[in-house]
Amino acid sequence: MVGEGLFAPITTTDALLEATGSAAWLAALLDAEAALARAQADEGVIPRVAADAIAAACRPDRFDVDELGRAARGGGNPVIPLVTALGNAVGAVAEPWVHHGATSQDILDTAAVLVARRSLVLVRADLDGLADACATLADRHRHTTMAGRTLLQHALPTTFGLKAAGWLGGTLDATALLDRADADLAAQLGGAVGTLASLGADGPAVAARFAAHLELAEPTLPWHTARQRLAALASALAIVAGTAAKISGDVALLAQTEVAEAAEPAAAGRGGSSAMPHKRNPVGAAAVSSAARRAAALVPVVLGALVAEHERALGGWQAEWETVTELLALAGGAAARTHETVAGLEVDADAMAANLARTGGVALAERISLALAPTLGRSAAQAAVAAAARRSRGGGSFADELRADPDVAAVVGHSIDALLDPASYLGANDVWIGRALAAHHQHQAQRLTSRANSRGGR
Repeated sequence: MVGEGLFAPITTTDALLEATGSAAWLAALLDAEAALARAQADEGVIPRVAADAIAAACRPDRFDVDELGRAARGGGNPVIPLVTALGNAVGAVAEPWVHHGATSQDILDTAAVLVARRSLVLVRADLDGLADACATLADRHRHTTMAGRTLLQHALPTTFGLKAAGWLGGTLDATALLDRADADLAAQLGGAVGTLASLGADGPAVAARFAAHLELAEPTLPWHTARQRLAALASALAIVAGTAAKISGDVALLAQTEVAEAAEPAAAGRGGSSAMPHKRNPVGAAAVSSAARRAAALVPVVLGALVAEHERALGGWQAEWETVTELLALAGGAAARTHETVAGLEVDADAMAANLARTGGVALAERISLALAPTLGRSAAQAAVAAAARRSRGGGSFADELRADPDVAAVVGHSIDALLDPASYLGANDVWIGRALAAHHQHQAQRLTSRANSRGGR
């Protein structure tokens, strides 16, 4: 599990370390036990005085996380020793009603959902910030021409604004997937085999009140061995990390010495080398790439838990606890680091223009071919343009080599300079950027509405 130590802070934030740490898990487990007692008191299943005593005792500072973890070896999960410790803490009157009618998985699954929901507030805030930063760059640089690159080679002209708009679109898509997974998370209360027989006819009402006390959705039925919710969450988190890694990776490629079109934000001590004082390494991209690789490797563990035996899994469920926690920290850390990078990105528009000009207009070869094709035919046009491009690699001018071909010159000789202007061959650049910005504005409006509704419901 991601936690405090030598390596964890590199790939995540202090806030996420706290939100996903052992103390956060303990608090969530106790919140679930307190909500269970309150829900049962609401329905008259247990005495109100017992529920109040249990809730009052559910304070994390009364319990030793490390001790609970060691004691969990015997029963295979930390709820069993926690229930014992909680029973000892509440006194004789309330002790019989601690964890009444529930099974360990009810409390652990609900705690997992609470840890996830609380962590996702942090993840989503950085995703929103990243989207804002991408939108700012897309708008600011919608006319900043640069070389579009395919297979790491110069292809056609594009704009840095469109590249940033692509980052924005990916971020919004990843956020939407995460939102859907978050919305499907639900409380868990089904008792030993999902029938909640321990509570008799009061079971469904208690389950509903249990979810309400925790401000979680009530599932249609218990999901002890239906793990789709957590599988969807794990997949969405890995997509968030991968989306961040794509953006940070682009920045790292643009920051190469031979390219030098962009750079991560400068800060004292950032990007240094222990051996080479001149270096300014893209350490943000390295950390995000690391997080994304680990996140992608963790998802199969959670997907494996979908194959759960009968009414209680043998190992799959247990494998989720630390895995989902680590995914939350890694995805959130990747989003936070990439947000920081994009918000403070140093963009060198002059270098972009200079790099685009280095190939002497060859990046517009497609445009010349299209202009020649109606007269020369597609194959002949492409062959003529390819030959001119090859000749220009020896140091000549692509425009001059085109003019030197009489067939080419006869068709486009008068307009070669105009055809080789990258700013006039950007296609739907403005349309795509406009659509991305409109989607971002819509996302912002939905967020504001959601927050207002959330405040109104409290």
